[in-house]
Amino acid sequence: MESAARSRHVLFLNWRDTRNPDGGGSEVFVERIAAELVRRGHRVTLFCAAHPGAPADETLPSGVRVLRRGGWRTVYLWAAWVCLTGGLRPDLIVDVCNGVPFLSPLYAGCPTVVVVHHVHREQWPVVLPGWRGRLGWWLESRVAPRVYRRCRYVTVSEPTREELIRLGVDPARITIVRNGLTPVRDEAVARTPYPSLVVLGRLVPHKRVEYALRALTALPDARLVVAGRGWWEPELRRLAAELGVAERTEFAGYVSEHRKHRLLASAWVALVPSVKEGWGLTILEAGARGTPTIAFREAGGVRDAIVDGQTGLLADDPDEFVALIRWLLSDEKTRQQLGEAAHAYARGFTWAASGRRFAQVVDEVAARPRQRVP
Repeated sequence: MESAARSRHVLFLNWRDTRNPDGGGSEVFVERIAAELVRRGHRVTLFCAAHPGAPADETLPSGVRVLRRGGWRTVYLWAAWVCLTGGLRPDLIVDVCNGVPFLSPLYAGCPTVVVVHHVHREQWPVVLPGWRGRLGWWLESRVAPRVYRRCRYVTVSEPTREELIRLGVDPARITIVRNGLTPVRDEAVARTPYPSLVVLGRLVPHKRVEYALRALTALPDARLVVAGRGWWEPELRRLAAELGVAERTEFAGYVSEHRKHRLLASAWVALVPSVKEGWGLTILEAGARGTPTIAFREAGGVRDAIVDGQTGLLADDPDEFVALIRWLLSDEKTRQQLGEAAHAYARGFTWAASGRRFAQVVDEVAARPRQRVP
């Protein structure tokens, strides 16, 4: 264990945890960073929404305590209640904003660090059409920057940093702490004998798995594995049948870490068709298996996770997305070169380094006098 400059109680506020059926890369980042803080001598609590099958209070093997209260709508009120009633007495709060902010400076009696993986401008109308999406964007773009105007921000990529600056956040208050990568076992896994694609992630509209299904219609010899779960799966299955690609599409559902890495290692190309990603952890995971990824340039953090033309490819529109897939599946030499470069690039990211950088932010912020938001 590395000793912290001073041991503190750090409270993470996040709407979900990795055991939540809807958990994703944001939750992985939070829990791995929390574990690194514990390793450095801090006491860490993660407060998140409750979900079926998960205890209300548990301590993870990493030493992180997880408290679950409320649902995905009410967890924000529960967080305020617990802080205001003294149920938790943190020295510092890490307020993770996944679109809807916790607004902890309004009620917390300690400093706040804000974590923003990406700005949700494009996602609000997809996830919540109409007035609810406009309200969400107003909270994220107008209310949150004002409430957090004296807080330190942490984000995971340069594109998100640029978006925060456009929302009015002072660049001097933004620190980039990129995702790490858990070392993978070098298990020999053969590539499929046929052209194969894989999409890994939650099955929700803004992940745009539809783009991968539509691409398959132009690739008659290719097959696609969609690994993940989510409420949008029935619609994706319906579309696969409508497009005539259901027999070449496997909906694998939730996969274990071992199965995930075997899928990434056996695929020829990984696809990330999302409308927005803060980073794109699966891109590095694919890279660790020597598999290049194709994503959309407009999707934010993927521009940091992929070195375009070296470790993977970025498309500017759906037609180019299909064209790049077709090219990479047909060009074995280029595919291998990109895969080897992606493997080397992925090795440069570790959770230890990310945790060390985040711990520096914690120490710097916690050492400053508390300034309340008027």
